[in-house]
Amino acid sequence: PELIKEIILVDDNSTMPHLKKQLDDYMKRFPKVKIVRAPTRVGLIRARMLGSDAARGKVLTFLDSHVEPTPGWLPPLLDRIARNFTNVVVPVIDAINDNTFEYMYDKSPPGSEHRAIGIFEWSLTHNWGILSDREKVKYNDTSEPYASPTMAGGLFAISKRYWEYLGKYDPGFDIWGGENLELSFKVCRMLDCLYKSYLFFYFHDP
Repeated sequence: PELIKEIILVDDNSTMPHLKKQLDDYMKRFPKVKIVRAPTRVGLIRARMLGSDAARGKVLTFLDSHVEPTPGWLPPLLDRIARNFTNVVVPVIDAINDNTFEYMYDKSPPGSEHRAIGIFEWSLTHNWGILSDREKVKYNDTSEPYASPTMAGGLFAISKRYWEYLGKYDPGFDIWGGENLELSFKVCRMLDCLYKSYLFFYFHDP
């Protein structure tokens, strides 16, 4: 908790009654939680930008509402940004079984894990690939972060200074599906190198 300045929930002009006064009353018990409400429906991307504009912290961590962080998730992300404010850091994304809610993670023996990287196809569709063996040998331990050409859009950490320097998201985006590639290309252009931007963390809490 000491690393978190505030938690911002963005309400994109929802019409659901339980997300109005009931939510306000419930969140009063959590002093670090702030609710930002869009006056009209603005769409996912502009809603994220509303949240970032309201944020007071030096580092922004974007988490979609269906994301459930595991214990110890935040310090490794902040560490990489503290070392270099232009690092954009994405955690490894495990799955939760939609029937049993079991936490699903890679149980492969050390050294044989399938480390995911973000890629894109020529249709500008984001997809996932596997870190090559040639790249794997560059890392001594599976807890080390590794580079990825592109990133996921729904969960990542970035310094607010760098986020604003990059121009945030294109405000013309309405829904998810292109904003992650846009931010990926912006970072790569600033660094002039495809493999120096995104750091994925491979760690699990048993």
